Amino acid sequence: MTKTRGREQRVRAEGRTPSSVRWLERQRRDPYVAEARRQGYRSRAAFKLVELDDRLHLLKPGARIVDLGAAPGGWTQIAVQRTRAASSGNGRVVAVDLLPMDSIPGAILLHHDVESADVAAAIVAALGGPADLVLSDMAAPATGHASTDHLRTLALAEAAAALAVELLRPGGAFLVKLFRGRDEGELLAAIKRDFTTVRWVKPPASRSESSEAYLVATGFRGPLKG
Repeated sequence: MTKTRGREQRVRAEGRTPSSVRWLERQRRDPYVAEARRQGYRSRAAFKLVELDDRLHLLKPGARIVDLGAAPGGWTQIAVQRTRAASSGNGRVVAVDLLPMDSIPGAILLHHDVESADVAAAIVAALGGPADLVLSDMAAPATGHASTDHLRTLALAEAAAALAVELLRPGGAFLVKLFRGRDEGELLAAIKRDFTTVRWVKPPASRSESSEAYLVATGFRGPLKG
């Protein structure tokens, strides 16, 4: 019996499902997980934003950033670092989530439902002005059923896009996670209407077997007139 097989059997004996065992083994072998621990990031997802920003240059010093669905805070940590919100005092990072989060120096944390009617006003008050960039790495809890997970995460992406239109300054940018599928056409059309440039990006830290990808929209056209 291999060590891995023995470990899996012990974990199953503790009531873990086979899918949970596979997840734990994948986490154990994942170099991003180890590097996140080493650098003090709260999740491996922090490296997705690092890789996206290295390519896209969205997180500028002094920028106002909104991080939707921020818990546990990996993206917020990167946003604070790259806007220098904690050191210069010029940048502003607002992190929003229904789940509780430990404080992050340089970030304002809002315990709020992103789909509630009053969330936009709360974010604007915390930002002190319009946002330069709205981030959303939100995903619904996985069910194991690909089409269900796609639709539930698509609904969160639609809520994030609606907020971005309310929060962004003209020329601002929006970055949102989606699981690719056949149902995002309506959302994609709306984003293309509101932004001058829209494209798909999959950072190296996104697992290759996942349908996860990021939609990057830049050049916000501003609120519709009339």
